[in-house]
Amino acid sequence: MCGIAGIMTANGEPPPAAALHAMSAALAHRGPDGTGHYRAGDVGMVQTRLAIIDLVTGDQPLYEAGGAALMANGEIYNYIELRAELGGVAFSSASDCEPPLHLYRRHGLDFTDRLRGMYAIALHDPAAGRLVLARDPFGIKPLYYAETPAGFAFASEPQALIAGGLVPAQLVRQVRNELLQLQFTTGRETIFAGIQRVLPGETVVVAHGRVVERRRREALAGAAPLPRDEPQALREFDRVFADSVLMHQRSDVPYGMFLSGGIDSSAVLAMMARLNERPVKAFTVGFTSGQVADEREQARAVAQSLGAEHVEVEFREADFWRLLPEIARAMDDPAADYAVLPTFKLAAAARSAGLKVILSGEGGDELFAGYGRYRSVMRPWWSGGKLLRGRGNFDRLGVLRGNLAGWRDGIAAAELHGAVPGRTRLQVAQATDCADWLPNDLLGKLDRCLMAHGVEGRTPFLDPRVAEFAFCLPDEIKVRRGLGKWLLRRWVAEQVPAAEPMARKRGFTVPVGDWIARRGAQLGPLVARQAGVREICLPDAVVTLFREAAGRRTGFAAWTLLFYALWHRQHIEGLSPGPDVFATLGAH
Repeated sequence: MCGIAGIMTANGEPPPAAALHAMSAALAHRGPDGTGHYRAGDVGMVQTRLAIIDLVTGDQPLYEAGGAALMANGEIYNYIELRAELGGVAFSSASDCEPPLHLYRRHGLDFTDRLRGMYAIALHDPAAGRLVLARDPFGIKPLYYAETPAGFAFASEPQALIAGGLVPAQLVRQVRNELLQLQFTTGRETIFAGIQRVLPGETVVVAHGRVVERRRREALAGAAPLPRDEPQALREFDRVFADSVLMHQRSDVPYGMFLSGGIDSSAVLAMMARLNERPVKAFTVGFTSGQVADEREQARAVAQSLGAEHVEVEFREADFWRLLPEIARAMDDPAADYAVLPTFKLAAAARSAGLKVILSGEGGDELFAGYGRYRSVMRPWWSGGKLLRGRGNFDRLGVLRGNLAGWRDGIAAAELHGAVPGRTRLQVAQATDCADWLPNDLLGKLDRCLMAHGVEGRTPFLDPRVAEFAFCLPDEIKVRRGLGKWLLRRWVAEQVPAAEPMARKRGFTVPVGDWIARRGAQLGPLVARQAGVREICLPDAVVTLFREAAGRRTGFAAWTLLFYALWHRQHIEGLSPGPDVFATLGAH
């Protein structure tokens, strides 16, 4: 797990060393265990390393006999199997990231087809005169790039491209509109002008500082559901999930997991407990506010039933005011998801406990149809069916100066792309979420919050074999009796009854509205006068919104504006954060 960055010049000259050094420094938090440097002709690359596998010989860049060099951020979980398949290859390391180099030499740009893992790969082939970037199919690991007159640059985080002086920090307003209305952004364009995403599953070829080819490997390639009865499906799931968790535990350093007590994380812990001889260390966050459900009791019961070592972490209101500016700084590709708050503190707790690897349950809802919105899109309109993400966060609240144009265009494009002939309405909704919500909100949150503390996050649900199995399940095995994730619930009921999997999904909630409302009279005027907020909102309406933030919709809208105000100050205006929210917003 690492941070990577690099430059290919357009004129063939060596890349500027100062820019490479600045990008490396900007990514230092992603890799506290060492740095790597590569320069050859018109290409320069840097890496900051978080050592997880092959602690001794795994430093990058990695090379192969044909002259190609690789730097990567991520883990290739099936590296042991790939090494066995690559008979006759003289490996120079025990790294999980070396097999992709030799696969590239044998299979060219199809080298990613054989990878099971999370990765953002940069590979320079001097003989072919090309730079190749590749990202895993679910977009678990981030990768960004910029094309400028001087050439092509890439990095694990947008802020590294800005720190390197390659692009200025300029706002794209339509993408900002998405952020405010959806809480995340979609597609290739980021919120920064000139900075784009390598899309999930995409391989990009660059020559002479310009993109010359793209190809894409879809995460959800299935079409119509395949016939399966429930007992057969349960057996198949047990097999593929055991294989995935086993591979996701491959590590030369200690690992643990995040446990909410819900279905997804309980399933991960149940399988980890089966596969490990020692107790699994499981971390759970809880809140003192009486306004939301505290997950610690449920998680405690699950952990005890599985013999796990349970670590409970409390997130207090004081943590909210103290940590939020730091979290907004870490979320350079922003997602206004209040789950960043507990994730950030859990990551700090895991690192303090000596762990560098955490398994978590991201992807379970998307693959096994856990969200209520999925059940809604399955119904026809006349029976209560609704458009997926049809209403924005600020609709009809009277806070905006005008309409936030184009905020749903990216979702509509993803829906159109996901509407493969033969797919059900449910499958289209799942594919739509996996295109943007999953990589640009949930996985982005996990990446930034954990990497800010030098911790690697792994997601065993988002394995190609688990995804292939789950996506092609019949709708009636995913949703039954008004409950989503039916098959997963049935499996958890057999493995860990303490999780109470047949209870209705409570959803994960952070009491941000309650906290904001208590300080709303002080906070509202501060947020209203921020440059980023003044541009789009009526100041008096913002002040009123923060006074009324205890409501569900008003609370989330107030949280979104607060997050955006802090994010805008730091990433667009270039202002440093203060020790807490009030000092940060009040500084001039």
